[in-house]
Amino acid sequence: MSYQVLARKWRPQTFDEVIGQDHVIQTLSNAIESDRVAHAYLFVGPRGTGKTTLARIMAKALNCSDGPKKDFNPLEEICIEIAEGRSIDVIEIDGASNNGVDQVRDLRENAKYAPTNGKYKIYIIDEVHMLSTAAFNALLKTLEEPPSHVKFIFATTDVHKVLPTILSRCQRFDLRRISINDIVKNLKDGCLREKIEISDDALYAIARGADGGLRDAVSALDQLISFKGKNIIEDDVLSVFGLVSKQIIEHLTESILKSDIIKIIDIINDLDNSGKDLQRVTVELIENFRNILVFCYSKEKNINIDASEAQQSVFKKQAANIDGNRILQIIDNLIDTDSRMRYALSKKTFLETGLIKCSRVAETMTINELVKELAKLKKKDNKLKSDEIMNYKNSKEVSKKSSLKDLYDRPSIEKIVKTFDSKITKREN
Repeated sequence: MSYQVLARKWRPQTFDEVIGQDHVIQTLSNAIESDRVAHAYLFVGPRGTGKTTLARIMAKALNCSDGPKKDFNPLEEICIEIAEGRSIDVIEIDGASNNGVDQVRDLRENAKYAPTNGKYKIYIIDEVHMLSTAAFNALLKTLEEPPSHVKFIFATTDVHKVLPTILSRCQRFDLRRISINDIVKNLKDGCLREKIEISDDALYAIARGADGGLRDAVSALDQLISFKGKNIIEDDVLSVFGLVSKQIIEHLTESILKSDIIKIIDIINDLDNSGKDLQRVTVELIENFRNILVFCYSKEKNINIDASEAQQSVFKKQAANIDGNRILQIIDNLIDTDSRMRYALSKKTFLETGLIKCSRVAETMTINELVKELAKLKKKDNKLKSDEIMNYKNSKEVSKKSSLKDLYDRPSIEKIVKTFDSKITKREN
């Protein structure tokens, strides 16, 4: 038997095996159980999030031997045929290569005939946004009032190119990007089945590089196995895909927060010399500062953070030493740097200047921080006055007149503020 890539081998075969799309699974399952299956569905989402997989699972649930039902047996002959693309009642069409009006007319004519084995004749059209306007228009009438035995399932990565008249005739489901933690769990379970030894750091590195696409993550793992065998560490992942370790991103983040410009330049120079993708470094930094920002405004340890426990503790520590408004300014600078780098000949120079700007933001006091400092000074001033009054009352050696005069001749809070402002102005100049 020929080798089967892991992305196909690990493809989910039932609703229970799909990860990260619980909202879609629940709706489809309830529709099947309550006999409220629509005639047309549209699955929207980034690549590798499970659009085609869900379409096939839906087809199995509708055409299983004693169905439709959500808890079908994937080992039934008809389910195996659907999974392998051999079912004559489930027709998969690539919208990119079958995008003409003639192909749609053929589909419309064939839809009139009843299914052979299953209950429904199901048309799965992948990348449906690639159909021409004429093809969409030819499909409209059939899509609006199809024969009772026909179901349509569309999938697209670019829903904005789909005609509104098509959208209005479908039930739309938006598939989410798979979280890093879910990808790591899925890869770890698969590696246990395949007896592959891989470190947690390597799994997190693969998940970060996949950008929410589970299929991309599994394909990357498959490539790593070909490169390294069944014993994989983080350095292997970084070497093969040109990624940057979390430790380096942490060092770079810390250098920005400490305004260590020399360290920033040294790190960027090392990354550039080693052939790392500097654009990817910028994206990683944006995500890193976003996580710090979450901890700035939340006391929860792991709220909406896709990171290991060790990484979360680092974010929490960094967030404790900086104001959230500064982090927002840094993120804005990084986003601007990222957009400028896309078309720059020297990405290194743009990244260096962008990070230096970020470091300047980190060392400049915000209005909130100034207010806090002034509040501290006022509190300290009031406490000193209170202490001196108490000392005066208890003292028999100092006269009342002279003591109070000395007490209220102290600099007022307004004078302290002016002095503080002048120091800030000198520092900026």
